Amino acid sequence: MNTVPTPHDLAATVAREAFNAMSGVMELGQLFEAAGFQIAIVGGPVRDVLLHRDIHDLDFTTNAVPEHIISVVEPWADTVWDVGIEFGTVGVRKGDFFAEITTYRSEAYDQASRKPEVSFGTSLINDLERRDFTINAMAVRIPSGEFVDPFGGIDDLMKKLIRTPRQAELSFSDDPLRMMRAARFASQLEFTPVADVVIAATDMAERISIVSAERVRDELSKLLLGKNPRLGLEILEGTKISDLILPELPALQLEIDEHHRHKDVYEHSLIVLEQAIDLEKSHAPHLEPDLVLRLAALLHDIGKPKTRRFESGGGVSFHHHEVVGAKLVRKRLVALRYSNEIIDDVSKLIELHLRFHGYGDGQWTDAAVRRYVRDAGDQLVRLHKLTRADCTTRNQRRAMMLAATYDDLEQRIDVLQEQEELNSMRPALDGNEIMQILGIKPSAQVGLAYDYLLNKRLDEGPMDRERAIELLHDWWASRE
Repeated sequence: MNTVPTPHDLAATVAREAFNAMSGVMELGQLFEAAGFQIAIVGGPVRDVLLHRDIHDLDFTTNAVPEHIISVVEPWADTVWDVGIEFGTVGVRKGDFFAEITTYRSEAYDQASRKPEVSFGTSLINDLERRDFTINAMAVRIPSGEFVDPFGGIDDLMKKLIRTPRQAELSFSDDPLRMMRAARFASQLEFTPVADVVIAATDMAERISIVSAERVRDELSKLLLGKNPRLGLEILEGTKISDLILPELPALQLEIDEHHRHKDVYEHSLIVLEQAIDLEKSHAPHLEPDLVLRLAALLHDIGKPKTRRFESGGGVSFHHHEVVGAKLVRKRLVALRYSNEIIDDVSKLIELHLRFHGYGDGQWTDAAVRRYVRDAGDQLVRLHKLTRADCTTRNQRRAMMLAATYDDLEQRIDVLQEQEELNSMRPALDGNEIMQILGIKPSAQVGLAYDYLLNKRLDEGPMDRERAIELLHDWWASRE
């Protein structure tokens, strides 16, 4: 009598066939087996094979200690290096095959340390038990292809659940960053954390403070670059972890007045993020998710709590919140150790995100359009997307008017771009020519003259050298 394969059987078949087909995997398994060691593919690659997702990295675990790992692979591999020898990890490359091999281990944080205490283990099951979630606690032994799932990872994959292999409090105590990883996997996979995970993360939220800013930053970035960041952000907010890592975000939950005269800024920000993601896909579906745009969309209004004013008649204003917001986001992103480039780009977008709204109040001159392009610089395309995403009105007529107005602005930019090469706007004279014409040496005066000519270029459009020299002489004479 034929038996119906169980989900475990089907998973084992899928994983075995997938890894058998990968160059280098079986060879590596045979090397370790011949040397008397166990080795298995573990964690994310196993999960992703079963979810039919692309695999970017292969992670292996073994009972061999790092010195023995090196002795096994060195004769075979093209390159071997210490990824983190103190943590038991060795990197291997042979041709196009790349992998990280780690000794069975356990790790834990004490109450005050930012670094885990690592000890090597001897059991694959124990190694899987100390991993973050059941969906990452599955393994495939090689070369045998045996599928190992002691904690029900297959069932949780099918149910789309995020659950820890052991008590959630113990798992999060070992590594508090796992609380953020739960939110990140919700964003990436659209899975739901079980109640125990959410309760433990809420109770232990303060523990995130011992994790380094760099690790928090990386986890936040992965969450924002996921398929559905809202899910992850709502978990961070619900557990109060966001109060500790990104307090400006929950601060957007301003009290809505009884007449509902202004929006829920927190909800508005999540909608703007979702709309910005939609614009990413519509403009360039083949490109990777845009971290700068997503950060700017999520945080574009963080200046509102500090600038909120209640006006006579019941109105609410947030004057200059874009300027305050740009300063706040710069401070927060610096604290999270983002790169200077990302900090500068996100700050610029937030500072400029309201500029467009003056366009609908009256026809901009060509000079105003040039300044808009000049100020946006290399962030112009992102600014287009952010500005469009920032329209969350339910008034369809107003939404259509805003879209049409921005269409008009983009068309004018395109026309001027074609006529004037707006991306490379500069005066007809450079610094050396200014010094030669005025007979002056390098000084602050040269920079002032250059800025003056650039502003005239923005006002008047393209000009020839003779016109620039005439303006330069007039400016210089006016200073005497």
